[in-house]
Amino acid sequence: MIPTAELHCHIEGAVSPELARAMAVRQGVDISRVLDHEGYRRQGFMGFLDSYDIIANLFHTREDFRRLAYDHYRTLANDGCLYAEIFASPAHAKAVGLSPQDYLEGLADGIAQAAAENAIEGRIIVTGVRHLGPDAVKEAAEIAVSCEVDAVTGFGMAGNEMTGRPSDYTEAFDIARRGGLRLTCHAGEWAGPDGIEETLDALGVERIGHGVRAAESEALMQRVANEGIVLEVCPGSNISLGVYERFEDHPLPKLLEAGCRVSLNSDDPPHFQTSLAHEYRIADQVFGLSGETLLAITRIAIEAAFVDGDTRARLLERLDARA
Repeated sequence: MIPTAELHCHIEGAVSPELARAMAVRQGVDISRVLDHEGYRRQGFMGFLDSYDIIANLFHTREDFRRLAYDHYRTLANDGCLYAEIFASPAHAKAVGLSPQDYLEGLADGIAQAAAENAIEGRIIVTGVRHLGPDAVKEAAEIAVSCEVDAVTGFGMAGNEMTGRPSDYTEAFDIARRGGLRLTCHAGEWAGPDGIEETLDALGVERIGHGVRAAESEALMQRVANEGIVLEVCPGSNISLGVYERFEDHPLPKLLEAGCRVSLNSDDPPHFQTSLAHEYRIADQVFGLSGETLLAITRIAIEAAFVDGDTRARLLERLDARA
């Protein structure tokens, strides 16, 4: 089993079908529209967003989010994952009537419990939602900086790439940067190379969520490679949502050939009938990447992880021991 590491997964999008059913029974909610006996129903992008919200709204309390994070990290550890980050949106916590502090502390509790029982490390990236506007993203950054949750080590932005320009969100990223948080941002999934370029210029991030549309620009791929920007690539998600029609059309091999540093990620795994382990299998069986290349991708993820130096060194030692 190739040891893995993950940098790009939305925690509310990682609810297993089993946990979703248990929470639905407890809440008295009918989720048959989005989940059947085989798992989450395959849907287009708008259907996915609807499913995401229905399932996410089953979680209301700090204990609910502890359970969610624990379930997610325990599953990853069983599949050979050494390290994983999750995206967590305070806007979701507010939508279900939970304080962002309790939300983040609950997630941190679940990560800590899983780490104590399994050989896995985890961190939280507090995430602003782009289409909620600059003020909402700024508020998310302020929460990230002030929460004093040790597991929170990064800040990012997700949401509709077609909303606004990256420069509209510079204040939020400046707040996070001054607060000592590491930075990533979704770009280059639905919008093209210009969106990635603008994100790098305006927000000063060290990683790009998705970033696959960089493959449409030789100059941008060269920049990404030269600056060591890590692309958080999610092939299964890209195919499921129709960013690309077939795996044969996916630019992962082209990005690697251009010297771009990439990690493999699951995004919202059960919604897309995938997992982090499955993403590595896709890379092996579909893209033909060697075991050596897959280990190098795991190493890149650990090197780009939002952790302190001692934790990174420990993770790299564990990777080398299992290589």
